[in-house]
Amino acid sequence: MSLAQFLAPLAAPFNLGLCLLALAAPALLLRWRKCAAGLALAALLWPLWWSLPQAANWITATLERRHPPVADAALPPADAIVVLGGGTGLDAWFDAGDPRAERLATSRVARAARVWHRGDAPVLVLSGGARRADAPSEAATMAQAVRKLGVPETALVLEEDSRSTRENARRSAQLLRERGARRVLLVTSAMHMPRAAAQFERAGLQVAPVPADSEIVSGKGDWGARWVPTRTALRRSGRALKEYAGLLAMRLER
Repeated sequence: MSLAQFLAPLAAPFNLGLCLLALAAPALLLRWRKCAAGLALAALLWPLWWSLPQAANWITATLERRHPPVADAALPPADAIVVLGGGTGLDAWFDAGDPRAERLATSRVARAARVWHRGDAPVLVLSGGARRADAPSEAATMAQAVRKLGVPETALVLEEDSRSTRENARRSAQLLRERGARRVLLVTSAMHMPRAAAQFERAGLQVAPVPADSEIVSGKGDWGARWVPTRTALRRSGRALKEYAGLLAMRLER
């Protein structure tokens, strides 16, 4: 097990809360009452804090602001576009064949299709393995969608074996080197971009980030929308904390 795989489950606020609660039990048995009480309180407050939409927005913003949105016209030319799997959406969303459709505004696949149609890069690499043995790979799912958006089969390269961001980078880099490509436009979620870009650069590629699908949610001044705990906010916080755990693991594994 890699360090990233070890840290990722602990990054989930609820999981860490359970770990703190488990540590409180032996502390209480050892009669370290203040320590046990502190651990138990932290076990309660940690997931509660990250279930607040305001807290989820804050930690999400610390990641997404590292790579602000970039207009298609401002992107540099590259040898290839690389899209990382995740959240492709319903197949029917792409049936109209329009990558600029409003419902696809935050789709990373549609963003990649728009960039390809501009002629900024001739090759579109779709990276992501299957999550289950009986399911199609993420790359194959994206390929089905992007074909509907007018990208021809001849432009597609599928990387279907990766199970992590590090593998996305290493396997994609290998496929690109075989084609003499080094400069890539990397498309993934804005939250995931800091870790993804770092992994692709570590794999020896020159990366121009193309962030998509921002997860910051506006509370529009509504107190309840910002400070009432929700499961959605807890999940968003967990994803952001997982990204920080991955970044920490990258530093420690150097």
